[in-house]
Amino acid sequence: MPTLKSTLANLFLKNGDYRSDATDFITDIKRARPELDAQQRAGRALLWDKNVDRSQLADTSAATVKQQAYVYQTKA
Repeated sequence: MPTLKSTLANLFLKNGDYRSDATDFITDIKRARPELDAQQRAGRALLWDKNVDRSQLADTSAATVKQQAYVYQTKA
């Protein structure tokens, strides 16, 4: 015999008309501000989509001084 939980889960999964509040919120924002997608892509390109210079990254990693386990411990 199916449980109430499994019955509700099947009902929501089979119901193609169900949309969460979060989905409705995002859809409404994108409908009200169609330029939002382009602004998000521009922001991502500004902060994240960068070409990485592997040699400089290797030099930086090699020059890093390893921190001791307990920062405030004095060396004897």
